[in-house]
Amino acid sequence: MNQTTETVESYLESIEHQGKKEDTQTLFELFKEVSGKPPVIYQGGIVGFGSYHYVYPSGHSGDAPLIGFKTQKAKFSIYLATGDAERDRLLSELGKHKMGKACLYVNKLADIDLDVLSALLKQSIDFLKKNYPETKE
Repeated sequence: MNQTTETVESYLESIEHQGKKEDTQTLFELFKEVSGKPPVIYQGGIVGFGSYHYVYPSGHSGDAPLIGFKTQKAKFSIYLATGDAERDRLLSELGKHKMGKACLYVNKLADIDLDVLSALLKQSIDFLKKNYPETKE
């Protein structure tokens, strides 16, 4: 993933819908609090916090954010660790969402429990630290 020089302020300014903008600001604050890292904006509009180095069995490797999100018109995409089998219990308590392999989709923050989201983010970071020793908090 390639970082951009975009700022949080310009990212927020690019969001037209006021409710979506407010939810995005809430996510910035929550993710920063959980990760202890400032936001970095990547090409494609993904906001990442912290990073880790991965190597797949195929040999493909790279760096990715520990946790991140992307604000889209209809929903938020929240990026969590792939392969964490422990997250199902928390997902059952989260509220209205859809879950892909590593991407949690939420329409608006009012649909979910932010304390549960915080726990999911912490769990994802812990999983990555355990499974990827080169993780940079």
